[in-house]
Amino acid sequence: MAKRGKKYRAARARVDRSKRYTFEEGIGLALECAYAGFDETVDIAVRLGVDPRHADQMVRGTVVLPNGLGKEVRVLVFAKGEKVKEALDAGADHAGGEEFIEKIKEGWLEFDKSVATPDMMGQVGKIGKILGPRGLMPNAKLGTVTFDLEKVVKEIKAGKVDFRVEKTGIVHAPMGKVSFGQDRLLQNMASFIDTLVRLKPTSAKGTYLRGIAISTTMGPGIQIDPLSVKSILG
Repeated sequence: MAKRGKKYRAARARVDRSKRYTFEEGIGLALECAYAGFDETVDIAVRLGVDPRHADQMVRGTVVLPNGLGKEVRVLVFAKGEKVKEALDAGADHAGGEEFIEKIKEGWLEFDKSVATPDMMGQVGKIGKILGPRGLMPNAKLGTVTFDLEKVVKEIKAGKVDFRVEKTGIVHAPMGKVSFGQDRLLQNMASFIDTLVRLKPTSAKGTYLRGIAISTTMGPGIQIDPLSVKSILG
């Protein structure tokens, strides 16, 4: 294992690894432990009581965080005709059809999210092997294959987060920046947890929220008591 720096070790020493903190305590501690010379992202990891190997226990969805993510998200929309103008007017950074498909084939990937109208998916499928592994492929289940481009582009720009449970049963998602402060981060986490709870598969048995941890980009993980979820969901 690589040696950790002095600042990380000092931050880790402030965390009681045997304790399960409330959300308020955990966020406050994470902010105190942030030491990087840039505005770190605050992430959350939730271990769910599901078995993703079974299709009926897959947890996947989106949430528009009330305070956004604190970063500019570059959006590419695959569309044609009047839909190109609609996408650009809604705030998309790029919009078009075959010309962008060819650029991507040549190695251009200067965007963070992509959206497509249903009539473009036949062409977009040609670059699925490029976009898929990078998590950039439009997906109907996530609402990014649609004719309602104005709504989707504005949601993405406002801080829409896509998430999916991993094979290990853990869901990871960014919750904003250290500069947001405790209250705004708590609001974002409450929205995310609320969405997770509403997506609980009916086939999932036993405890659903089995473990929660938060951390900043460079900081140590901080364990959160799953029972404290009740306090933030009201």
